[in-house]
Amino acid sequence: MYETISTTLTDDILIIAINRPDKMNALNQTVMNELALAVDEVYKKKEIKSAIITGTGEKAFIAGADISEFLELSPEQGAALAKKGHTIFQRIEECPKPIIAAVNGFALGGGCELAMACHFRIASTNAKFGQPEVNLGLIPGYGGTQRLTQLVGKGRALELMMTADMVSAADAHAMGLVNHVVEKEALLDKAKEILQKIHAKAPLAIAGVIKCANAALDGDVDGFALEINEFSSCFATQDLQEGAAAFIQKRKANFTGE
Repeated sequence: MYETISTTLTDDILIIAINRPDKMNALNQTVMNELALAVDEVYKKKEIKSAIITGTGEKAFIAGADISEFLELSPEQGAALAKKGHTIFQRIEECPKPIIAAVNGFALGGGCELAMACHFRIASTNAKFGQPEVNLGLIPGYGGTQRLTQLVGKGRALELMMTADMVSAADAHAMGLVNHVVEKEALLDKAKEILQKIHAKAPLAIAGVIKCANAALDGDVDGFALEINEFSSCFATQDLQEGAAAFIQKRKANFTGE
């Protein structure tokens, strides 16, 4: 079905792997188009409860964008390219089902931006992160200036973006860019372990948490008012009735997402 990515559904988790190892999994327009389709699958298919985005091969998660596509672009075409990237990555960020980045190597430029658009990140010990666009006379264009600043703070973000320095997985963990660092062979297992834990919770509540957390970083949305609305909406769900009953009866809840 896909030319530049592969997808595997296992234990209700869709694993989306960028599959251009000979190009360090660089993001070209075919990858972006196919990634958008795979994310649509996560939204639409009931059998998919969550997703992991990772890279194929030993070296890279995604080592950036395919720069050869940039050489002939006009400013107007550059704007269209950035808007397309923003739209796809925002779809990931706003997905009501959890999407984790399993970063298995270099996550540079657009690769770092894609990882940051995911709900959180797990990195292998050999992973490296960076926004080196200034080396090319560019700035991050797929939301990186905003998400990196939100995740690590303005001072660290500006230093990383202006020096184009890469940071190790350990340093990324220390600054809050990634949640966990594990050995490479344990990376997907760790991501699956966390997602299985989330799968046992109420799906509508998980979606509400994602929506409200995103609102905390959106100056155009009253996150407190949204939280009240999402909280109150839970009282119309069967999942709340089941969760409360299970708590009182001291048994495991069986949530249905209704």
